[in-house]
Amino acid sequence: MSAKKVHKVKKEDVYDPQDVRIPSKFGGGVLKELVKREIPSKKVTHYALAYINPSICGVDNGRVLGYDNSHGFAHKHFMGTTVPEPFTTYEELYDRFQAEWQAIAVEFVNGEKS
Repeated sequence: MSAKKVHKVKKEDVYDPQDVRIPSKFGGGVLKELVKREIPSKKVTHYALAYINPSICGVDNGRVLGYDNSHGFAHKHFMGTTVPEPFTTYEELYDRFQAEWQAIAVEFVNGEKS
């Protein structure tokens, strides 16, 4: 008898790109991103965005800014504090994260953050 082939159905799509290193002249640090979506609905089940820069933040493993939904709820990390943050869409959250980390980095480069 020949063995039956077992086809595994992919249940989620995982987007986990390489970390992005920010040059020091632009504030330095690292950007991290992870997104998991159900297939076929594309509903976001897990997300994590983080701007890590120990030169700006000495707590929370250097996480200056982050958004994720671990621990069972959507929340924001900022300079060692964590507060609930409502989730609307990943695209909206991503755009907000991009604007916020860039503003923080510019302030740091300009000497407005220590």
